[in-house]
This record gives sequence, structure tokens and C-alpha cells, in this order.
Amino acid sequence: MTSFNSDRLSASSDQLPTTNDYFVFKIEDQRYAVALSAVEKVIRAVELIVLPDAPGILLGLINMMGRIIPVVNIRKQFRLPDREIEINDRIIISQVSSHTIAFIADTVEGVLMFSQNQLDKGDQIFPEMGQHIEGVGKIDNDTIIIYDVYKFFPDQNMPDA
Repeated sequence: MTSFNSDRLSASSDQLPTTNDYFVFKIEDQRYAVALSAVEKVIRAVELIVLPDAPGILLGLINMMGRIIPVVNIRKQFRLPDREIEINDRIIISQVSSHTIAFIADTVEGVLMFSQNQLDKGDQIFPEMGQHIEGVGKIDNDTIIIYDVYKFFPDQNMPDA
């Protein structure tokens, strides 16, 4: 996994800020993040096992060393246009409640540590937004939308593989 340069995020005072580790990835031109603890593994793009009549959220399945893992269509969740999987894409495998799922990112940037003053909580930005995003991380003039995978992929939306 590529390491993201976070030198500019170091605390300059004697008191260490409360920090949160996030796994940062990119889809189209937007950076997104999920809690590092939710990410099990990142693999190179592989051919998916396509299922006829699969639910719209399901792109297909992957066989990872004998484990069958559903690959969800995160682009659909983000309301982005669909596109074919490309050779440089990455598959992020994540544990969501009682399911293991995977989703495809254009690129991965690695792990980033935010201090509390670099985060705006979702419901502080707009009422009820906390139902959809955990918050927004800010670095200089760049923003990273932080999703809570447990809210974003709730159990009732998860297909059984």
C-alpha cells in the first residue's frame, strides 16, 4: 500500500491532539476515506465473477484464497457514472458488521491521520448529514469526505455471498 505523506500534519505543540487514522482513496477527482480499522486488505484489480440478476448494488464476486467476497458498486452509492474496471484500479476489502465486502477505487493514497481540528462532523455541516457521512477532513484547501462504512453499507443492503 502506498504511504501518504502526512508530515505537515504533525503536532507542533507539547500537547498531542486526539487523532483518527483513515484510509484514503480516490474515485474520479474526489478523495474519500474510511476508518483504517475497517480496511482488511487492498488488492490489485481482478476479474469479477458476474452474477446474472444480481442486485444493483452488487458488481460481482471475487474469490480471495477460497473466500467469496461480494464487490459492491460504490460508484452507484456515490451517484457517479459507471465505468469498467481498469487494470490500475484497486479493490478495497472491508469488514462491515457481519459481512466482508469489497469495493473498487481508482487509486489508493494510504493512511492519513487527522487531528480533531482538521475534522468537521457530518451533522455539524448540515443537519442529518451524519446519517450519510462521518465528516469531512480538511488539509490546506483540499477536502476528504469520510464515510462510516457501517452506515454506508448497512446489513440490510448487503447481499449474501
